[in-house]
Order: sequence, then C-alpha cells, then structure tokens
Amino acid sequence: MTDLTELETMQIVQPAHRLFYAWVNDWNKFAADVMQVSLDPQQQEILYAVQTQSRVAVASGTARGKDYVAAVAALCFMYLTPRFNDKNELIANTKVALTAPTGRQVANIMYPEIVRLYNKAGCFPGRLVAFDIRTEYDEWFLTGFKADEHRHEAWSGFHAVNTMFVVTEASGIDDGTFSAIEGNLQANSKLLIVFNPNRMIGYAAKAMFSPRFKSFRLDDLNAPNVLQKRQVYAGQVDYEWVKDKVEAWCTPIRQEDFSEEKGDFKWEGGLYRPNDTFRVKVRGMFPEVSEDALIPYLWIEMANKRWEAQKNENRTGYRKIGVDIAGMGRDSTVFVHRFDDFVTQIDMFQSGGEADHMKSAGRLMQYSKGKVEYLIDTIGEGAGVYSRLIELGMLTKAFSCKASHSAKGLTDLTGEYSFANMRAYMFWALRDWLNPQFNSKACLPPNQLLTQELIEIQYQVQSNGSIIIEAKEKIKERLGRSPDISDALANTFFPVKRQKGLPISQISGMLP
Repeated sequence: MTDLTELETMQIVQPAHRLFYAWVNDWNKFAADVMQVSLDPQQQEILYAVQTQSRVAVASGTARGKDYVAAVAALCFMYLTPRFNDKNELIANTKVALTAPTGRQVANIMYPEIVRLYNKAGCFPGRLVAFDIRTEYDEWFLTGFKADEHRHEAWSGFHAVNTMFVVTEASGIDDGTFSAIEGNLQANSKLLIVFNPNRMIGYAAKAMFSPRFKSFRLDDLNAPNVLQKRQVYAGQVDYEWVKDKVEAWCTPIRQEDFSEEKGDFKWEGGLYRPNDTFRVKVRGMFPEVSEDALIPYLWIEMANKRWEAQKNENRTGYRKIGVDIAGMGRDSTVFVHRFDDFVTQIDMFQSGGEADHMKSAGRLMQYSKGKVEYLIDTIGEGAGVYSRLIELGMLTKAFSCKASHSAKGLTDLTGEYSFANMRAYMFWALRDWLNPQFNSKACLPPNQLLTQELIEIQYQVQSNGSIIIEAKEKIKERLGRSPDISDALANTFFPVKRQKGLPISQISGMLP
C-alpha cells in the first residue's frame, strides 16, 4: 500500500478534527451523531447545562429519562474531555464516577444505561469490565459503585484534570458522602445529581434551590408521550400510565377549590388535587410542605412567574427599601426594593467583614427623592446607618425596625393570629403577601439565595396562641450563612405610620 502524502493526510485528518471540535462544543450533537440518541427538549437542556455548568440537579417524576440523560452526559464527558499529545500520551486525564445509595441501583439502573449507549455507539475506546469502562490508560476510566456512608475515603482517589460525578437517587445519599465528593471538585469538574424528590431535607433537596446548581424539574404531565398521547420517545412515561395515576392518586375538585399551592392541575378538562405520592412520582415535586414551614416553595415559584410576566411594567407609589447591614463576619449588606406587590430589585454589596455606615447611607440616599421608606434593621450595625440618615434629613423616611420589639395589637390578615414579637409579625405579613389564599399578586424576582432562605424558615404557635418564628441562629446553622435577603425583605413589611413631620422632641425617642 502506498503511503499517504502530507496533503492526503491533511484532507483526512482536518475534517475529523473539525468534527471532533464540533462535538466538544455541542454535546447534544455528539450524542446524536455518535450515540444515536434522541433526547426530548428538556433532556437536551439538561445535557447542555451539564456541558456548560459545574453542578446540575434534576428532580424528576417516574420514567422521564433522568438516568438515561445522566448516562449520556457521563459518556460525553468520558470521551470529549481527555487530551493527548502528538505522541499519543495522555496529558489531561479523565475520571467519571457513577454512584447510587445501593449496589442494586448501580447494577440495575445506572450501568445498564451506560452499556446500551456504549454498545450502540460501537466505536468508543476501552472495554466494559464489571461496572467500569477501562481504557489502556490507567488515568482514563469510568467506574460505578455504591455510595457507602461509612467509607467516605473511597472518594479520595478521584483527583484528575477532568472529573465527573453522576449521582442517581441522590436524595438517599447522606450529606457526608456529598462533602467527600465536593472535596474532589477541582479543575474541570462536574457534579450531576438526579432523583425523585421524596423529601425536603438533605443535600439533594437544597441543591434544587442553591445558586451553585442549575436545577431542572421533569414533570410527567409535560412529557411528550403524555402530551401527544403516543410513543414519541421510547421508554419514557406514557399517557395511559399517567391517566391511571390521576384516577388513583388524585381527587377531582371544583373551580372554586382550585389552589396552586396544593399542586392542583388541569387534566382532560377536569381539575384535580394530587396526593403526595402523585406530587413526587408523577410531577417531580416535593411532598407538601410540613406544617411548621412558614412559606411553601410553590408560593415562591408562583411569585417568580408573576414577576417574569410583569417585569417590564413601570412602578409608582411608595418604594419600600428593606435594609440589612452587614457587620463583622458577614459578607453582604442587602437592600430589597418593594413597590406594593412588586419587588423591583435586590441589591447586595460586599462588605469584606466591615460595616461602612457612611457608604451604606450614601447608597440609600440615591433613592431619597420621591416616595420612599427606609426600613432598617437597627439591632447591630444598622443603627449607625439609621442615625446617619436622620442626620441627612430623612426623619420622615427612615424607620428603625427592631425585631425584638412588641407586636401588640397587630394581627394577620384574618385577624386570628397575634405575634410574639415584631420579627414574627413581619415574617407572617410576608407569608400573607405570598399566600394564594388571599389572591396573592406578589411578584418576586427569581433569586435562588432568597428562595433557599425562605423555605428554611419555620414557625410555632405558642401556648398563648401567638406566632413565633424560629431563632435566626437555627436558620443560619442549616443554611451555612446568614439569611440576610429574607430579613431585608421582611423589613419591608414593618408597620409604619407615615407622617409629614415630627416634633423635635420625638426624635430622641426614635433613635436606636
């Protein structure tokens, strides 16, 4: 056989290089061209997110293809990230780890998807061994094994230039294992977690509301096979299965009883209310919020959707600015701007652990023209900012919000509840504002930090019948940070009495 000329070699190699780089830049193209897969639009969004983001979380209903797209993502990472020099030496290694709470889930759910895709492609380097794909390079492999809460050190060997962790049924894995995985997320690293959202606690649940993650919810009601009532995507949930579950796990309701906070939905011309099994297994939703949680996630989601629909409208009336000033050991000062039902913006300013009262007061003075109320937490560093605003002539616009002060005489919208202190009143007013029971028109900009804070807050009814909100330190302990955004938002519900002016004799009584 005659050796190829340099030109002939280039004619063969260059198109191959261009195609490979096209795959590197578009994992969905690689999946379609090489693995010959057909992903639905939401699965394609998830694969793109895994390609471009470091952490992705997917909560899903039954048979929506979460494990399938996870396997596709794992093989994309496995074969598109390693790099070699001109001597065919591995210079950028790649390791992929698949894990689940039990060995059965690895053997029967995760790895079979990998095997089917590997065999269908028919061209991938390496060989299938047990639950692994092994190549001729020791530092380039994919492996699957059970997550063991007693052996977190098992994760210590996964340092590589390119590292990916794929976790299925992630809600069943303890936080310690995730901490061990997090310790390996360096260089070009990915973490993909997929699960049925059967509980609101733990790493997986928090990931759905964390700004560190790009999150998705796969709802069987929106599955292509269900919407079109035919098999569009093989292996995915079908119309008949969902129809059966609607009949078995849902209750028909009347229009006047319809409540989005309950997860109610429309189906074939009727209205239905799901039980928790349907919420988790069909809709990919968390179970109904526990009785002691102040604000259900669904209320926040509804407020986010209203904000998106109305975000381009002009706002008039009073601008209420809830202010939470950072002090020692805290990173950010927060201003939340609310016009009646609409939160227009959330400002966060890095403090570097130091409270600069003059700078914060200066920032607030930018909004001093027109109708504005500064509602400032004056327990701590906010007291200095409040005092400075009074010095600047903001006596009728600046208000001191002390969470520990009495809420005597204040009630909720129904007149039924009283409150242990002003903090409880303000947070309950925030709850009433979001509550669909009161025909809520609340609009909140999507903000994962705020969402994460709001769903963590719990309350109790005391023996005297008054409402009390749990201590801020408990919320901080669970979040791992101070809930400053929700505190600033709650401040916008401080009950002020607007006055055109105050006698000078009252000024001293207002100062913190």
